[in-house]
Amino acid sequence: MAKFPVINMEKLNGEERAATMELIKDACENWGFFEVLNHGIPYDFMDKIESLTKEHYKKCMEQRFRELVASKALEGLQAEVTDMDWESTFYLRHLPESNMAEIPDLTDEYRKVMKEFALKLEKLAEELLDLFCENLGLEKGYLKKAFYGEKGPTFGTKVSNYPPCPTPDKIKGLRAHTEAGGIILLFQDPQVGGLQLLKDGEWVDVPPLRHSIVINLGDQLEVITNGKYKSVEHRVIAQTDGARMSIASFYNPGSDAVIYPAPALVEKEEEEEKKGLYPKFVFEDYMKLYALLKFQAKEPRFEAMKAIATA
Repeated sequence: MAKFPVINMEKLNGEERAATMELIKDACENWGFFEVLNHGIPYDFMDKIESLTKEHYKKCMEQRFRELVASKALEGLQAEVTDMDWESTFYLRHLPESNMAEIPDLTDEYRKVMKEFALKLEKLAEELLDLFCENLGLEKGYLKKAFYGEKGPTFGTKVSNYPPCPTPDKIKGLRAHTEAGGIILLFQDPQVGGLQLLKDGEWVDVPPLRHSIVINLGDQLEVITNGKYKSVEHRVIAQTDGARMSIASFYNPGSDAVIYPAPALVEKEEEEEKKGLYPKFVFEDYMKLYALLKFQAKEPRFEAMKAIATA
């Protein structure tokens, strides 16, 4: 099988730019995932975030997770559990308004670095969206604009820890799903693996790589690119050894943004016959449906949105 795509973004500034753009194009069309290095976020800053995140889990989240495991009788599972995940999480919202001040138990230092990290990731997300525009033949800024509602995009971070699991064959760290939103930027544990994506019918490991950011395309990019880029099913396998850190940031459309295939990417025949594969909808409506059907296939969600649009 082809090697998981790793993109050195430094090469975009030199004579290897065309080849690097081709690697990004292939990753978007055939993987829905890739890792980036030399992305402009200082590596020592990432080390600090990793250290503070792991410290916060130990101090504030670990005992709560143990209590949850005990209350749900998840120790020594005999049968497979399909309605919950082996993960400990909390959420930070950055845009349109931050909720950072409302999250309990965060130290001032942790709040400060997470706020700074969000700004750096927002910039990286918008840089990547413009690279996608270039590869798709869309005008610069098209995707960013498509994500803009009345108040701009929505942007948030899910901070997760996947503690060691005694029965990884009975419960997933995170069940298989595609992402509902736009572009996802993941800072994952540099040593403990577990993230897998579905490619050509097989589960493929997303390799832990120190200081990389894993990029994952969501359903909205599939719709806007008219299927040229695909959101891909992925999951987290719980591990018996080692806790896995995961900091996933979601750069999504604004709740009132209207999402539809870019006209430049719709074939004339499709337009004339009005038989396109993808619907037109308000992002918030899609999210309401996704909340009910997250762990199911994306195609029925698209069909349901089409049915609503034509009703």
